[in-house]
Amino acid sequence: MNYKYFILGGLICFLSSCKQEIHLTKIEGKRIEINDALSSDKAVEEYIKPYRKHIDNDLDSVLAYSTDTYSKTNGNLNTAIGNFMADAVFELSNPVFKSRTGNDIDMVLLNHGGIRSILSKGNITSRTAYEIMPFNNSVVVAELKGNYIKDLISYLQNSKRAHPISKLNIKLDSNFELIEATINKESIDVNRTYYVATNDYLYNGGGGMTFFKKSDSLYDLGYRIRNLLIDYFKKVDTLSPVIDDRFIQIK
Repeated sequence: MNYKYFILGGLICFLSSCKQEIHLTKIEGKRIEINDALSSDKAVEEYIKPYRKHIDNDLDSVLAYSTDTYSKTNGNLNTAIGNFMADAVFELSNPVFKSRTGNDIDMVLLNHGGIRSILSKGNITSRTAYEIMPFNNSVVVAELKGNYIKDLISYLQNSKRAHPISKLNIKLDSNFELIEATINKESIDVNRTYYVATNDYLYNGGGGMTFFKKSDSLYDLGYRIRNLLIDYFKKVDTLSPVIDDRFIQIK
């Protein structure tokens, strides 16, 4: 067969709007595992080498020091690492929020599952922040009426997990029934509006925190929590968080 005429005929058919239809009937594929067995491309490696070195230098520069190793599994209703994170969000977000609105953040709520790594004893670097918080979540502040704060507290009460909180104190009895809840050491006023700092994932219902949907207003600070942690590490020099009485059960 003369393939030159075959190809020419196909081209003529295409140009003359040939009505032959082609239908996709099957797609096949196979899984290619990415592991150490895959060889690297030397040319690509050489090209990215100076960029990798620059990034590694930034990530591994020492910002602070941790006096111990902290994990989100060390603690029942509050943990040292969770307390540090929530307190850091309050400390660095509140000045930003106040400068924009004239109001103070009343409390902070993050989620236990959002802590993705331990904080190891020793030097703290930017890489530490990326390991603890690998997501691009940003700080947002939700306006919540006092009666919806009650829903927030009920969520924490029923979850029985150490979700990071700051400026909120909760005391439960041996049956996990609520004894007392305060914000900034004051009883919660159902008629008052509270400003609750959290992250955009939780505000949108992540972790089942649907009570944020009842918010009257939302303020996006445009401050990624990972960047906030880096700024906090630079500020404190030495980190020694503790488990305290912000969320406890009386047995």
